[in-house]
Amino acid sequence: MTDVAPIEPTALIQEMGRRARAASAALALAPTATKATALRAAAQALRTHEAAVLAANREDMARGEANGLTGAMLDRLKLTPQRIEDIAAGLEAVAGLPDPVGEEIDRTRRPNGLVLSRVRVPLGVVGIIYESRPNVTADAGGLAMMAGNAAILRGGSEARASNGAIHVCLQQGLIQAGLPEDAIQLVPVSDRAAVGAMLGAAGLIDIIIPRGGKSLVARVQAEAKVPVLAHLDGIVHLYIDKAADPQMARDLALNAKMRRTGICGAMETLLIDRAFADSLPVLAAIADSGCELRGTDEVRAIEPRATPASAEDWDTEYLDAILSAKFVDGVDEAMTHIATHGSHHTDAIVTEDAATAERFLNQVDSAIVVWNASTQFADGGELGLGAEIGIATGRLHARGPVALEGLTTYKWLVKGTGQTRP
Repeated sequence: MTDVAPIEPTALIQEMGRRARAASAALALAPTATKATALRAAAQALRTHEAAVLAANREDMARGEANGLTGAMLDRLKLTPQRIEDIAAGLEAVAGLPDPVGEEIDRTRRPNGLVLSRVRVPLGVVGIIYESRPNVTADAGGLAMMAGNAAILRGGSEARASNGAIHVCLQQGLIQAGLPEDAIQLVPVSDRAAVGAMLGAAGLIDIIIPRGGKSLVARVQAEAKVPVLAHLDGIVHLYIDKAADPQMARDLALNAKMRRTGICGAMETLLIDRAFADSLPVLAAIADSGCELRGTDEVRAIEPRATPASAEDWDTEYLDAILSAKFVDGVDEAMTHIATHGSHHTDAIVTEDAATAERFLNQVDSAIVVWNASTQFADGGELGLGAEIGIATGRLHARGPVALEGLTTYKWLVKGTGQTRP
């Protein structure tokens, strides 16, 4: 995607918002089958136009390398035939999910005969501001549309060509299904002022979802005049309990960190019970994998390749092949560390002691809490949601992977037979 002719950002976003508002009215009434057809057609368009999408991505990758993007950021940006297939399959998975729009949440009958029910309805117009990862264009646009919302997408400048190529495929799906093209719009300029215009578009955009680094989310939360569904950083912990299976502990630690270091579910801090007898193989496996290990003096005494950890390391989301590690005195100290330094995203325990695991699951206040599995399962597709817009770490409206249900609200229906209020 190349920038269009200069246009004042506020005027641009207001015009996109008006078109999105009109499209959202049509989408709110669109049959499930029609929305599913649009997603399946978009998936097929991605496969058909794979070469064009890959060419656009090569343009972004070359520019990213020239601009000095880190290896982790380049990994987030990179598309391959398999990743494009995964994006297409994700759209098809969303198309096959139950449609939340119109679902009755509950129903009650009052003593006076009034029948009350709550039913799910779309949020309206959803603005998504994101960085780096072009798959978010498809995931966010597809999820918002399937939940009956119009979407205004503002991707990062580093992925502008890839985002544009994917957006073309989404629009082909909409056209094929007979839905308005304005149901999924991509902001066509890289001007940062367009973000500010979105944040101030109260009355045109109903909710803003930021997906990116801490600075982006902080700006959104500080400036938004529109409600925000925040997706904060992922300072993810894996705690190895004294009762952990040694081989499982090694395998899970390695996968949680090194499968993909640039995703929000990647482990950033490893906590090991001092009573765990097999810490060396775990630490050695991480160092052998090419990960930079930063640890306390205890960690460095066991694995000499580790460098000293600073106070800032415990509060850092690396999104890279870097890991901080420390020993703790049991699950209580592990949970205290997580409560102090975590971001309420995803935290995991490895143990064969069910009672200890249950304490961890019940007391750790994170959106996703895991027992004996990799933290990299913190993903909407892996949790059966088809895809996700992001992981919400707050407590209001939605928490954890935000998918179809998280993109709806509800309204009350009150049905009477002539009742008047005394």
